Formats: sequence, C-alpha cells, structure tokens
Amino acid sequence: MAIKFGTDGVRGVANQALRPEDAFAIGLAAGRLLKEQGATPQVVIGRDTRRSGTMLGSALASGFCSAGVDVTSLEVAPTGAISFIARTGDYGMGAVISASHNPAEDNGIKLIAHDGKKISDVDEARIIALMGQEFSNRPIEGDVGEITASRDELDRYMEFLESLVPERFEGMTLAIDGAHGAGFELGIEIFRRLGAETVVLGDAPDGMNINAEGGATKPETIQELTQSSGAVAGIAYDGDADRAVFSDARGRLVNGDRTMAIWASHWRQHGGFEPPIIVGTVMSNGGFEAYASQNGIQLERADVGDKYVSRRMVELGAIVGGEQSGHIIFAERGPTGDGLVTALELMRVLKREGRDLASFYDEFENYPQLLVNVKVARKDGWETNPTVNAAIQQATSLVAPEGRLNVRASGTQPMIRVMGEAPDASRRDEAVELVASTLLAELGGEIYSRVDLTHALGD
Repeated sequence: MAIKFGTDGVRGVANQALRPEDAFAIGLAAGRLLKEQGATPQVVIGRDTRRSGTMLGSALASGFCSAGVDVTSLEVAPTGAISFIARTGDYGMGAVISASHNPAEDNGIKLIAHDGKKISDVDEARIIALMGQEFSNRPIEGDVGEITASRDELDRYMEFLESLVPERFEGMTLAIDGAHGAGFELGIEIFRRLGAETVVLGDAPDGMNINAEGGATKPETIQELTQSSGAVAGIAYDGDADRAVFSDARGRLVNGDRTMAIWASHWRQHGGFEPPIIVGTVMSNGGFEAYASQNGIQLERADVGDKYVSRRMVELGAIVGGEQSGHIIFAERGPTGDGLVTALELMRVLKREGRDLASFYDEFENYPQLLVNVKVARKDGWETNPTVNAAIQQATSLVAPEGRLNVRASGTQPMIRVMGEAPDASRRDEAVELVASTLLAELGGEIYSRVDLTHALGD
C-alpha cells in the first residue's frame, strides 16, 4: 500500500489505510535517514488517546530500533510536548501518533525534526525513497535500538509551561474541555499548578471517544460549559492538543483570529511585540484586520495551512501567526502550534488586564463572512476561464473597498471554495452567489455547502 505524506504527515483509517507494517516501514526508513545524516540516533515518541495508538506506536518504534535508533516512548503526550522535547533534548527526531481532530477510527504519524518543526519536504521524499529500498544489512546485537518507556521528559515540558506565567492564575475559574485527547491530563494539570480553579470535561478517554463529544472542532460544548459554570473563560483542545479555541462567559466563540487580536493588542500596549505584525491566512476576517490596524498592528495573510503561516512568519520576523481554527504559533515559545501554550498566553493576558474574556470580545465586530464550497465536475482550467474571471472581477467590485473575495481550489477535493466578506451581509451574499453560480454554469457540479463564518472557526 502506497504511503504519502500530506500537509500534516501520514493519516488514514488505522489498520486499513495506515497499518502496523506501514508504521514499521516509516520508522525503519526514518531511522535510516537519521543514520545517513549523522544525526543523534535517538527518537522521542508520543501519541494521543486512540485505541490504535499503542499498536501503531509500537510498530513505529520497532522500525526505528531495527535501524539502530533508540526510542524514548512518552505514551500519551500533546504534539507541543514532543516538539519541545525534540528541540531541547538529545534527539535526532520526534514522532507523534495522532490524527488530530479526526474521529477515533483514523490515526496518523507525523515526524518532527531536531529543531522542533515538522520534517522538511526533502526529508519526507527521502523517507519514501528509503521505504522502497531493500535494507538487508540491519544492525545486530548491541547495535539494535532499544525502547525505553518513560514520562520523565514531560516534567521538563511542564516546567517550561509554568515558566510562561509568572503572574499565576489564583482567583480565576476556567472551564476546560480536553476532548478526551492528548491534552486531557497535562492540558488541565498545568492550570491547576498555576492556581486556577477548573471545571472540566473531556478528561476520561476510553480510546474511542476522542473528539466525539466536544473539543476544538465542536466548540459548542465548551461554550455551554463556560456559560453554565460561571467561568471567566473556557478552553477547548483538539485531539493532539496542538490548537485551542475559547469561549467567553456569555458562551461566545473566540477563534484563532480573535485570540491573536487580544494577545497582540495587549503586548502592543505593554511592550514585547516587535515587529508589530500578525500573520493570518486568506480566511482571516476583515474585522480582525481593521482592529489590528487601529492598534498599530499589520496583518499579513498567508495561504491556509500552518506550514504556510510558519514560512511567512520566518520571512517577516513575526512572533505570532495562526489560523481561525486555533492553530497559533508563538515564535518565541516554539516553531509549531501548541494548544497549551496558546491557552496559557491568552489566559495570561486576562490575568494581567484583570478582565474576563467577554470584555475583550466586544472590542471589535467581525465582518459578515460566507464560504460556499462548490463541488465541480472538473477543476482544470478554472483560473483561466474568462467567464469565471469576469464574474470574480464583478463580485470583487461589489464588496469593495472594505470587503474581500477569495476564490481558491481545494488541494485534496474536487472543490472550489468561494469566500466573501463585507461590512454588510447583503453585498457579501450577492458577490459570493455570483461567483458560485458562474462556476456551476461553466464547470458543472453542485453546491456542496454554505457556511457562515462570521463567528465560526474558518476553513
């Protein structure tokens, strides 16, 4: 079965699209790559709470050992913890067994380089090539890798997290949804260590309930809990806890855009935010951009996808960037998204300001934003179709000058996504429907979905 690396590693239905023999082959090839590069022949592995995680994790670890690479297995651990440990410890690589926000039957493998970032496209291609080559001269005796199960390295990660909040959280009541995932333990414990009172759900994983009852992709769960519990804020992680979204005391969703706006405006006023640039995506709301501008902050947009956000941050020297989904990178804390860090950074602002999250929510309004997904019979040539381009130009003029139109093809589905926003919903809707109907007329297909993103998580 052919294995392909996507934007977030390898992912598929466990034991079908992603089998133990596939995990072994990836581990063996990645281990061989480490040996080729002369990197430290030691790997740290963590997983989320899926039932298939131990099966795939054992196979992956065995593959590394077969290449002569030692493995430290942390068992259940957030993705951010693996990134931190890989870049601060004596490891050539880290690995995470997780399918993030996907349902329990799925699982995945993502490999993390020594610097804490996802491995490069070049290294992924080399691993695929090595998987297709015979490896007959395997190490024997004392050269075979060894697996050590230990959670000691997680103590260093927790000490790092504690160091981020010198103010501590005494007097704050927080609602937390662990999504029955990788953040179910440490993502709650860190706030208790820092003095917060916690009201918790999603902290009883059974291997099959990850993401099922709540979490970052089902924010209505944390919205209801925050409102009913009287907490000053609510926190919801996704399955591998590399992102977080929030709720205010009134049950309103605080997505990634609004999180970055609150964080950046605070540090713009109090120092420590240079250069004053936020990297968002093409989906970032115009209301967010206007608010940032009023606070002397520039919003730069990257394509959707954390790797594109990260790349643009490096180009600009930006220290914060992210997506509406809650995947946020604080460059001074690490090179990848970490939901626990994101939650700590936002709650620290509340503590320093002496305010609850609801008071920040009212500082700006999002522009009405609509996404229509057009499932087309064919994607080829849509960018050069003169009728489609004429419709896009006309629609753009409808939302100008304050609004925006973004039309892009899905990288994985036969879909063209039409997003429009404007200060008033009628102009937004007219522009989006014009482009969507033209796409249907020219390319064939159907409307797959219409999503009002004004107060949602985004694409």
